[in-house]
Amino acid sequence: MHGGHVTAASNGVGHGATFAIHLPLAGEATATRELTSERSDAKRHILVVDDNKDAADSLAALLEMDGHRVKAVYTAEAGLEQVDLLKPDLVLLDIGLPRISGYEVVQRIKAVHPLISVVAISGYGRHEDKRRAVEAGFDGHLVKPVDFDVLRQLMNEADRRA
Repeated sequence: MHGGHVTAASNGVGHGATFAIHLPLAGEATATRELTSERSDAKRHILVVDDNKDAADSLAALLEMDGHRVKAVYTAEAGLEQVDLLKPDLVLLDIGLPRISGYEVVQRIKAVHPLISVVAISGYGRHEDKRRAVEAGFDGHLVKPVDFDVLRQLMNEADRRA
């Protein structure tokens, strides 16, 4: 995110280790970030729904740093309520929610708001998991922890299709 990197070195067991953190100067960081990661110019209103509060808040913070308006909620019920209130451009929805699964939530969202993009967030990334998500009505599938560059690419591809 800062355009830096970390290196680690050791001469073997019992010899300790050296870790180095390399961060570019402020002007270099901006240039590096723009080269290494395609930023989306289109800012969105995004709803993150995940029962893992830390994961939801972390993803929301990253999206806010990218200039998006973001709301994080932690239950399926709150997610459904916020979709109706906010009408977000994008919903990032955990599949493994308690009480109401993400599969049911996406079907409810699409029944009322068919144009809202809903992307599954899951700890499972097998081909069958992705196929099931698409069959349930998700517009995409991302594996936790979400690779932010992949999410940006997905949003940019959606912009090009629109």
